[in-house]
Amino acid sequence: LEWTLTCHVCLSHSKSLSAEENLKLFGKCNNPNGHGHNYKVTVTVRGEIDPVSGMVMNLTDLKEYMQEAIMEPLDHKNLDKDVPYFAEVVSTTENVAVFIWENLQRLLPPGILYKVKVHETDQNVVVYKGEE
Repeated sequence: LEWTLTCHVCLSHSKSLSAEENLKLFGKCNNPNGHGHNYKVTVTVRGEIDPVSGMVMNLTDLKEYMQEAIMEPLDHKNLDKDVPYFAEVVSTTENVAVFIWENLQRLLPPGILYKVKVHETDQNVVVYKGEE
């Protein structure tokens, strides 16, 4: 079962790097004042199909969990300034995927979360399946 949503966030650069190092590492995405992204996030859950409901998980419940774990903390926020997690963690797409995974893990039934896919652009996609 997969569900996709779009989340708009603003990013900055790494505080632990110089301006030159940030430019070299992040290229056009580097901006000390932040820049926006419309991330597309796909969450995949897996498990046994319930014989009564015919579902692995109720899609309405998954939408609610994604709203709480993704949209509420991230949508239309400056990650580096508005989200405490990113005060010390560089707000790369990889770390956004980890943040989403960790938030969903706290809400979903144990063992049901399979992967989190974050599309920064059509070409830049991160897939995170937790610590294996």
